[in-house]
Amino acid sequence: MRAGGARQQAVRDATPADAAVIAEIYNETVAARDATMDLEPRNADYFSGLIAGPGSREAFIVLESEAGLAGWGRIMAYSDRPGYRTACETAVYLRRAVRRRGYGSIIKQELLRRCREFGYHHVVAKVYSDNRDSIEYNLRLGYEIVGVQREIGWVNGRWQDVTIMQLLLDGLPPPG
Repeated sequence: MRAGGARQQAVRDATPADAAVIAEIYNETVAARDATMDLEPRNADYFSGLIAGPGSREAFIVLESEAGLAGWGRIMAYSDRPGYRTACETAVYLRRAVRRRGYGSIIKQELLRRCREFGYHHVVAKVYSDNRDSIEYNLRLGYEIVGVQREIGWVNGRWQDVTIMQLLLDGLPPPG
């Protein structure tokens, strides 16, 4: 648990009981069309499946605040190919009403702690290129921009570019 002034937050593993709220948070972003290529809302059953079935080196976490579930994050294996075993991708979603309160950083820092614990060396984040707030947030956490996938998605009647960001975690031994 972390204290932030009078507020208290707790990061924990997601449970199936969280699935409806996780879907609600995600669907705010789907509706805004500014941070996911999903164009249709996802239901609680979809998220229950993700929560129940992460791989041994994956995680699905939530952040509880004084107002309830504020957001969630995931670590996903980058690929099932063995040569990529040291690489993963992270994603963070927040309730729109609680953005800019540091919650995203709390979630991402816990994800990065777990990435180290899982033995990952290379962490990827994919961000809409016009989502400057998300790009800046990842830069503040140590990520660097490594490229832009031009016109990779079609959302709201226009092409979307995606900025690829990476963070190399130091101090981990090469895989055996």
